[in-house]
Amino acid sequence: MSETGSDADERRMAALERYGVLDQAAAPGLQALVDLASRVAGVPKATINLHTDTEQVQVATVGFEAGTVPREASMCVVVVDREQPILLPDASVDPRYADNPHVTGELANIRFYAAHPLRTPDDVVIGTLCVYDEEIRPVDPGMEAELKVLADRIVDVLELDLTSRRLAAANEQLTVANEALGAFAGQVSHDLKNPLAAVIMSLGLVLEEIGDHPSRDLVERAGRSAQRMSTMIGDLLDFAGGRVSDVRQPVDLAGVVAEVVEDLGSALDGAEVVVGDLPVVDADPAPIRVVVQNLLANAAKFARSDVPTRVEVAGYRTDRFWRLEVADNGRGIPVADRKRVLEPLVRLDRRVQGSGIGLATCVRIVAGHGGALGLGDGLAVGDGEHGTMVWLEVPVG
Repeated sequence: MSETGSDADERRMAALERYGVLDQAAAPGLQALVDLASRVAGVPKATINLHTDTEQVQVATVGFEAGTVPREASMCVVVVDREQPILLPDASVDPRYADNPHVTGELANIRFYAAHPLRTPDDVVIGTLCVYDEEIRPVDPGMEAELKVLADRIVDVLELDLTSRRLAAANEQLTVANEALGAFAGQVSHDLKNPLAAVIMSLGLVLEEIGDHPSRDLVERAGRSAQRMSTMIGDLLDFAGGRVSDVRQPVDLAGVVAEVVEDLGSALDGAEVVVGDLPVVDADPAPIRVVVQNLLANAAKFARSDVPTRVEVAGYRTDRFWRLEVADNGRGIPVADRKRVLEPLVRLDRRVQGSGIGLATCVRIVAGHGGALGLGDGLAVGDGEHGTMVWLEVPVG
């Protein structure tokens, strides 16, 4: 079904509103392109015309001052409505233009006339690139192709300007959000660390009271976990508020994994955790610990019920990176979903509690260290099935 005039007008006006080019100075690249069109065609006058439902607006010109004319008086309205280029050696002998005021002398005495539609990526014609002269000239056989190339570049400039403005707006929103997050982080730090400090103090008092009681080891373990949690809360809230330190220090991944296994406690009950030789890496300790904790916690969270849980942690050096791999024999992640699951708020299995930000946070932390994080096949489960393997790489210091 062909598009009606009103439908075409609505789509064209929506595209022009999106580009915003009618309400602001023309993008810098447009003037350069219309200058080039004039030189390529070998004519003294050229213009980029945009068509509203009532007017033709000249946004960049060569050889005359830009202005507006009623759409019905424009020569390019035929090109826009037909959505096809028109190239004429002498417009005065063409019945479509013989009575046009730009041809008759009322507004101009145009003879040579060539115009190509400006077509957006979603196939909306918003105007034309037009070159013309008051002298009769032959139409060069390659001119149509040359005008098409320039017309496409004009639309590219409009798209680039639109993208730049959208990025600027997004950056402004991000700045506001980061400021709000920083304030929130400070409040959360206060709300979380105060009661945690009371817990740590109480555990210390309990230790003084119980002496060599058999439960002493359990209380000491709780105290160590609480102390690590207090440090981690402060460091991670700084990270969330955009206040990450760029100071790196040696971090023994073997020690980190041991602490995390201890802290996860019952979540890993019954699981076989096999830890190979792990490197010492240059990193920010608290965020890297969060990454390791997320990976081990996920291995426990997404375990299968039909086989005993097994987690293998391995590390080695490549040319420029230390690589850590955490592989399990759990439910696995389909190859098609592995990239998507690293994005914020993506949850593949709604039966398992979670927010969908754990892996996305890990990606951000590792990227902040100049590294990368990805997913692969984990341990074989049988019948061609595999669990999940999460790998991360951080630069060798």
